[in-house]
Amino acid sequence: WLTGLTALLGVAASTLPPAGVAVAAPRAGAVPGAAGPVSGQPVTGTPSFPASTQPAERVRQLVECGGVMYAVGHFTVVQQGGRTYRRNNAFSFSATAPFTMTGWNPGTNGMVDTIAFNSGHCSRAYLGGNFTKVAGRQAGHLAEVSTTGTGSLIGAFRHSANREVETLASYQNHVLAGGYFTSINGSSSDPYLASLNAVTGRDDGLLHLHISGHMTYPGVAANDTKIYNQQISHSGRLDLVEGDFTTVAGKRRHQVFMVNLASRPRATLTGWTSPRFDGRAGYPPHGYYYNCARGEPFYIRAGAWSPDDSTVYLASTGYRPWNYRSGLPLRGMCDTASAFSASQRHPQLKWINYTGCDSLYSVAADASAVYFAGHERYSDNPDGCDALGPGGIADPGMEGLVPATGQLLLAGQQPRYTRARGLGADDMLVTSAGLWIASDNYLGAQSCGGVAGLAGICFLPYAP
Repeated sequence: WLTGLTALLGVAASTLPPAGVAVAAPRAGAVPGAAGPVSGQPVTGTPSFPASTQPAERVRQLVECGGVMYAVGHFTVVQQGGRTYRRNNAFSFSATAPFTMTGWNPGTNGMVDTIAFNSGHCSRAYLGGNFTKVAGRQAGHLAEVSTTGTGSLIGAFRHSANREVETLASYQNHVLAGGYFTSINGSSSDPYLASLNAVTGRDDGLLHLHISGHMTYPGVAANDTKIYNQQISHSGRLDLVEGDFTTVAGKRRHQVFMVNLASRPRATLTGWTSPRFDGRAGYPPHGYYYNCARGEPFYIRAGAWSPDDSTVYLASTGYRPWNYRSGLPLRGMCDTASAFSASQRHPQLKWINYTGCDSLYSVAADASAVYFAGHERYSDNPDGCDALGPGGIADPGMEGLVPATGQLLLAGQQPRYTRARGLGADDMLVTSAGLWIASDNYLGAQSCGGVAGLAGICFLPYAP
């Protein structure tokens, strides 16, 4: 989190982790079975943003479908192969060298936060975000567009949410939409997270979770109920969901929950949760520091599944707990990379790695590494806040961690991965070819792995 937040509230003593939970020792879309870890040397020639623009340009999400990469976010100018292209918040290009740009340009009038395809069918894409027009036609925060030509709006799919759509995913001809909305395509039955028919866009009732509430504690900044992110397991049965809420399906859930999509007639909430973030055990001395800085009440921003779906990895922001006053080492889950068992009953924290009060926004995993990214400066840093503490390691922009322990992956004596920090990487995607990282050009950020000219997109390949 930004250094300026040090002026925020004091902090209080924490309990030590219970036996069997590892704190990474100071010094450490996924594809099951993929070789790894990925190279720390990026491939050049991928599309990029100019080194500096006003305002900053950013990619919010990257998705591959049918050998084509799709990028969405907030931008107008994309460079590739020595040419400059005008693209309004969405573009596509070949997933393999020379990464040739396509003519796809559906052209929204605002941020596109998310893109999804219906069960691998690549001829049409679903877009969600903070826009009111797509391809020159009215579309309120949601749309289905063709991926051929420039990307025309498909009118048969309803395209009207009353507020921003932050995340889209696909499950067996259902489009799972999450965001700030309380009404979507004419239905108010499932605010914040709804399942839509992939053809008509109507609410099909698969998700009926009664999501409500928002973070409340002394002095907390105003915050609205929302669903922000989601990740479907490799088995396709479970959906991990992050956002700002306190109750799901009548149960206490804060920050993150898990849904069984395969149950019928409706998807059901699972038992997966932890007092480390849902607060049901209270604060220390008997519980945990489960709320972060007053200015950052929603802090678990992204999750990822291990290739075998046995472990869930979480990336968080939040600075440090609002009521933690004992200094260092850091406690709680604010500004951390963490791993939990995916067990539906009594999931356990496996390890936690502290950045030292800097944000992580994205995470992806393969069999050999867990990759986290944000605008962090350090890793393995529980004894520093806005500074490198004893035993911590300078590792800006992204990190690769050992799946079993959470320790930093090194190349010799140096971190294996680095990236210009910018605003922070919003998304990472593991494919059979390697790791794709979505980023921005804030304050001239453009390097990845020490290579310049990669503002917006970095691709780290697997060894051939």
